[in-house]
Amino acid sequence: MQPIKDIPSKEPIPGITGYYAHGDKHTFGYVEIKKGTVIPEHHHLHEQITYVIEGQLNMTIAGKPCPLTPGMYHIIPSDTPHSAVAVTDCKLIDTFSPTREDYK
Repeated sequence: MQPIKDIPSKEPIPGITGYYAHGDKHTFGYVEIKKGTVIPEHHHLHEQITYVIEGQLNMTIAGKPCPLTPGMYHIIPSDTPHSAVAVTDCKLIDTFSPTREDYK
């Protein structure tokens, strides 16, 4: 056990700082996103759940707008195209299954 911010951070794209803990079958991430950051459309084999702690993250999932504000979450199925724009500074939880080997 350790505080999540004791894990060395990753910057998957500029404007995103993530702290990722990995189990055998899933990845848990505490993520901070700077206002104005654009996450281009992408997809991956991982099922993803995004939960917003602070801020507003406007996601587009499978072509449909999905604005998320504190306390909201969305499940993104495997191989589903998605993108996002941080309307404000954001803090969120991202989980992935299976484990994100590229985030280790």
